[in-house]
Amino acid sequence: MASIQKRPDGRWRARYRDETGKEHARHFARKIDAQRWQDEVTASVVTGMYVDPKSAKKTVGEWADSWLAGYAQNRPSTVRQARVHIKHIKEAFGNRVLASVRPSEVKAWTVSLKDAGLADSTVYAIHSRLGQLYSDAVHDGLVAKSPVSRRTSPGGGKQRPYVATTDQVWALHEAMPEGLQPAVLLAAFAGLRVAEAVALRVHDVDFMRGVITPAIQYPAEPLKTETSKTSIPISRDLAVELNRMPVRFGSETLVVSEWGRPIAPYTLETHFRSVRTTVKGLPEGFRFHDLRHYYASLLIASGLDVKVVQRCLRHASAKTTLDTYGHMFPDKEESARAAITEVLTARADSLRTKPRLAADSS
Repeated sequence: MASIQKRPDGRWRARYRDETGKEHARHFARKIDAQRWQDEVTASVVTGMYVDPKSAKKTVGEWADSWLAGYAQNRPSTVRQARVHIKHIKEAFGNRVLASVRPSEVKAWTVSLKDAGLADSTVYAIHSRLGQLYSDAVHDGLVAKSPVSRRTSPGGGKQRPYVATTDQVWALHEAMPEGLQPAVLLAAFAGLRVAEAVALRVHDVDFMRGVITPAIQYPAEPLKTETSKTSIPISRDLAVELNRMPVRFGSETLVVSEWGRPIAPYTLETHFRSVRTTVKGLPEGFRFHDLRHYYASLLIASGLDVKVVQRCLRHASAKTTLDTYGHMFPDKEESARAAITEVLTARADSLRTKPRLAADSS
């Protein structure tokens, strides 16, 4: 319900009630200005662009804090990552009213993050978090639209993964402390991620059948997806090698410290970065996770199709597998060309033999 009335002082009062029944009013010197304002409000309500004036004053920092309170229901590691992203967001836009941030400012901000030395993938993740904040703000009716879009995106910065050679994998294995050597095997020959490798327990492995069934990740949290729980086949030789640490230390996990106790991913990655420099040819940024790329390369080189590779890598979809490893699959152009050539050649041979058959019959 809306109305415009002239007040005793000669000014015009325009008012309306929002969807909750709360009344809002503004005063103008001219009736035409009051009508224009009221028309704009009415149009915003009709088009779904209406924002409560009080809510419109909320800052990015205030909304980020409220958003985090609701996000806290996720697993601790996920929340920690969100807090890191939001710290960068609040440093740039924390005191700004939500609706005041412009797409051009978002784009300039991502450039400044890169200039500060953040990796492309990190900048992309922080930009995506800002998009998530604004998407939820729009859903809550705090802003009419988001300044974050594909046009402001800095790009994922994806590069083709570096695949170590077999000699480099074994060199890494030998250079690691004995209790951490199984981690290299689990990544390079079973594709486990670092948090899965350090948390893998003895009873998660069927040593007789040669099957690994990941169930938890460090410290003792369930895996993020059902796909991550997919069983992984391993060779009998690998099963025997993986069983060395439990046999020696009587440990519950396969990856252990020098005292036979479980370790954290940080500890493993610290040792890995240290020994990485001793292996000839490995790039400076080579990570423990890159051993998983070696595992993928073995599967692809053996001729397995993309769906089998997807299952072994425990990817949610074949698209993820192809996006990451598509360049490793054999080029099928020559196979396609050969198949077409074979058909056309057979047709040509058939046409050449037809006259001969006719002549022989006469």
